[in-house]
Formats: sequence, C-alpha cells, structure tokens
Amino acid sequence: MPQLNTYLSFNGQCADAMRFYESALGGKIGMMMTYGESPMAGQAPPGTGKLIMHSQLTLDQGVLMAADQIEGNPNCPPYDGMKGFSLTLTYPTAGEARKVYDTLSAGGKIAMPMQKMFWAEAFASFTDKFGTPWVINGGMLA
Repeated sequence: MPQLNTYLSFNGQCADAMRFYESALGGKIGMMMTYGESPMAGQAPPGTGKLIMHSQLTLDQGVLMAADQIEGNPNCPPYDGMKGFSLTLTYPTAGEARKVYDTLSAGGKIAMPMQKMFWAEAFASFTDKFGTPWVINGGMLA
C-alpha cells in the first residue's frame, strides 16, 4: 500500500517554515536543497539561488516535503497561497495535541481554538505564521 505524503509550496519562506516544523513536530530534515545548489542551478532565474528547490522532513508517521515556487518556472503554477486543504495531526492524548497546537499556532490565525468536541477531547483548526492550514485532534473518542 502506498504512503500518502504532503508537498507544500511556499513563496520564499520554505527554509524557515521547514525548520519551524522540524522543531514543532520533532522530525528530522533529511534534505534541503536550494535552486543554487541543484544540478539545474544554471537554469534558475536570477535572484532565486537561495530559494528552496526541494526539502524533506521525515516524521514518525510520514514525510512532509516542500519547496519555494519561483516566478517563471514552467513546472509550477504561480504561487497563490495555500487553499482547499488542511494538514491534520491526530495525537493519542489531548495533552500531546495541546503542546503541538501551542507551538504551531503561535503567530498564526486561529479559526477554532482548542476545545473538546464530540469526536475528540481536543480539536483545533488554524493557519500558521507561514500560511499553512492545520487541524489538530487529540484523545479521540469512540
């Protein structure tokens, strides 16, 4: 069975976002390559050499990948924010969910603060300071 992973696009904030996620989620960045470091460095538009071409954060239950989109890249549409999805984290306990929520939501926009719902002891939804939408559950109820 395949593993479903997520690939995020950023507008120049990829390196900072991935380091933040590494710290908040306890994973390990295994790769972070700039356009300037890549084998395609000569093809990158001027001024994009320090932007991230590909990064990969390995977590216990999956992989989060990301890159900066650059104007004029024929392989990617222009950056238009993150829309139509949320990254969802589910923790065994409400306490674990609260800890990650407090870290990831700092400086972001809270849509629904952490609270008890009919399906979980803890639930929250928010967009972090990098524009990534999140849903966090903890202590799932039967």
